[in-house]
Amino acid sequence: MRILLSNASPDPIYEQILRQVRAQILSGDLKEGQALPSIRKLAQNLQISVITTKRAYDELEREGLIDTVAGKGTFVASPNLDFLQEKRIAAVEARLREAVREAEAAGLSAEDLKQMLDLLLEPDHA
Repeated sequence: MRILLSNASPDPIYEQILRQVRAQILSGDLKEGQALPSIRKLAQNLQISVITTKRAYDELEREGLIDTVAGKGTFVASPNLDFLQEKRIAAVEARLREAVREAEAAGLSAEDLKQMLDLLLEPDHA
C-alpha cells in the first residue's frame, strides 16, 4: 500500500489516507483479503498520529471496504459489487459536474458540451 501525504493539501491528513486507500481498493491495486498495515504501523510509517490513521481506517470500515479482525489485523473486505459500482458512478458524476462548471465558465452552451461528449465517445477518440 502506497500513501503520499501533502502538507500543502487543503484536505485533512485522514481524508488523504482515506481517499488513497479507497482508490487503491476500488482500482484493484489492493486485493480482497490483503492485509493492511496496522493502525500503529501506518502511523509510524507516515510519521503521523495514531488517532489520524484510526479515523481513516474507521471510515473505510464503515464504507465496507476493510474488515478488522481482533488479534489478526485489518484486511481488504470482500467486494460488494453493487457498492463498488455505485462508488464508480458517483466518481463519474462528480467529474461531470466539474466539467459542466468548467464549460459554463468558458461560456460553452449545453449543446456545445453535448457535442464534445459525443465526439469523445466516438471509438477513434477512446
